Amino acid sequence: MRILAIDTSCGAASVAVAEAGRVEPLAAIVRPMTRGHAEALAPMVERAGRSLEGGLASLDRIAVTIGPGSFTGIRVGVALARAMGLALGVPVVGVSTLVAFAAPLLDEPRPGVIAAAIDARHGSVYFQLFESSGRPLGPPRCDSLRECVRGIGAGPALLAGDAAELVAAEAHRAGLPYDLAAAAAAPDIAAVARIGLALDPAHNPARPLYVKPPDARPNPAEPIARTSV
Repeated sequence: MRILAIDTSCGAASVAVAEAGRVEPLAAIVRPMTRGHAEALAPMVERAGRSLEGGLASLDRIAVTIGPGSFTGIRVGVALARAMGLALGVPVVGVSTLVAFAAPLLDEPRPGVIAAAIDARHGSVYFQLFESSGRPLGPPRCDSLRECVRGIGAGPALLAGDAAELVAAEAHRAGLPYDLAAAAAAPDIAAVARIGLALDPAHNPARPLYVKPPDARPNPAEPIARTSV
């Protein structure tokens, strides 16, 4: 099975093509960025497709990160993945960004609680806790750094994600042992591909996972004026 993986949920636009049974991706392109995903993504996918025998038509599945993370970035990635799925007639699977951040820590399991954390701004983080085996210890949450560290318990904390250093600072204040080896600005796109190969598209749809409502929303006290014709 050949899969295209797409990630625009955090600090990069990333695409990769992988095949089941192969360790290394057939193609991988990563461009660090916090803005401009919409302009960058389609040309990156096209470039990856040109490097494949059979091109993009040879794909059997598409995986895309669905958040939490950047509201705009998530929408860009999901929209392109869905459009390509329809055009190519292949299933599209949604991959949690928090799970993707945690994935590298599962390759060589160590004692401790995995805390995947994404910066939600304003002193909060999106986070999810996992056992070292990968079993979730609860659903994704958006909460304060203190609550994240409190949820880890006695540790040690195996920290992953673009907010790993923020969590580490709070863990240090709390006297909690931690490991920052998996801190990263964006998920490993090869890990997104591996997860996408393993998931069932029927139970993991490509639908944005926002966890909290957007910061910017209309003010109900100031309705938009309508112009009569």
